[in-house]
Amino acid sequence: MANRWRRLIVLLFGFLAVLGWAATPASADGVSLRAQVKEQARGAGGETANKPIAGVVIVVTDEAGNEVGRGETDDKGVVVIELPGKANYTVTLDEDTLPDGQALTGTSPATQRLTAESFITSTKVVNFFTGESQGGSQNLGEKLAQRLVNGIRLGLILAMCSVGLSLIFGTTGLTNFAHGEMVTFGGLAAFIFNITGLTFLGFLGFLPGVTDDGKFHILIAAPLGIAAGGLFGWALNAGIFARLRQRGIGLVTQMVLTVGLSILLRNVYLSRFDSRTRPYGDYSLQKSWKFGPIQITPRDFTLSVLSVVILVAVALALRYTRLGKATRAVSDNPDLASSTGIDSERVVKLVWILGGALAATGGVFRGLDEQVSFDMGARLLFLMFAGITLGGLGSAFGALVGGFVVGVLVEVASLVVPSELKAAPALLILILVLLFRPQGILGKAQRVG
Repeated sequence: MANRWRRLIVLLFGFLAVLGWAATPASADGVSLRAQVKEQARGAGGETANKPIAGVVIVVTDEAGNEVGRGETDDKGVVVIELPGKANYTVTLDEDTLPDGQALTGTSPATQRLTAESFITSTKVVNFFTGESQGGSQNLGEKLAQRLVNGIRLGLILAMCSVGLSLIFGTTGLTNFAHGEMVTFGGLAAFIFNITGLTFLGFLGFLPGVTDDGKFHILIAAPLGIAAGGLFGWALNAGIFARLRQRGIGLVTQMVLTVGLSILLRNVYLSRFDSRTRPYGDYSLQKSWKFGPIQITPRDFTLSVLSVVILVAVALALRYTRLGKATRAVSDNPDLASSTGIDSERVVKLVWILGGALAATGGVFRGLDEQVSFDMGARLLFLMFAGITLGGLGSAFGALVGGFVVGVLVEVASLVVPSELKAAPALLILILVLLFRPQGILGKAQRVG
């Protein structure tokens, strides 16, 4: 027993190290400014393709007009300037340092003022844009085609994340509100491998995909992040939920615990990564392919294909492998499955690992699609619940269908409602399904009592 607890503690510290917990935090008084200078381009399809501008000088002055910081943007169009503390500042872009032919847009002035209250976190982001938006007009059919493509991408990611959530619910009966943070964990873990680098792995520089400073190309960092997500799922089960099941703790108590765990993890992520979004170091800037009114980048097309391959592989595994059949048996009737010789606890353990890996995969793909942030998984959580409810609670195949449908619906809904409310129709469907068909599309009605 002591050895098991020792291994869990070591594993926990390993996770914290991967997430940068050992990194030096920002000082309590000092803050920093992150200025980004990009050329803005917008095609007829409404897709933005911002290109970084290097060599642009940014100057920061205080209220008295004294210069407190100066810097020049790098090849990513970014400069970070350390500031003495939270105060009122004026940020000025030296327009003489812009490349020939470049000029700031009318909505992006060369001088921007910051107040002390605007420094909500230790890093304040300021954007400067050049270029002109070319927003050509589109008819309803062209807009619908583009939204469908965007919805398919989101639906595939939601389906992948929802399968793990549905499997955990099906085998244990637990509604896991911390599943969104499992999604975030995978995206952030891959980000750490890809961007921050692990200096103690510098000796691996001779291996493909690993640089001398320990940084991994995203093609290497993504599988590492997915593996870390699987281990994270195993650790949550072994360290918390397996023990609660052994003690006979009720599902309602476990569900409340997942709410607290979600809040805890989200705040840990926020404390280490701040509130701004960050791109991976590879494939962040690509020119879109055009197919008539539809635009899609090679990265997004590749992610969609990989998502389909992964989902098909998971569906076939659940259908034809021994583990898949055992998982479905435990989901249908745990007691009957145990009486036929199936080790239900072992199946649950493997489901947590698979659920963590699939959640991490969704997090990596979402990070490549829309950059990485501390709450990226939390923003998808209720869409995942809507998907598994629509498809059928506890049904992995239902989660595949429901997650895909919800993703498409969310993007198409932005044609008729403001983008801030585009998730509302999906949640409305969740309510209607619970009212009129609580078993979902692929679920089966059951007699109660």
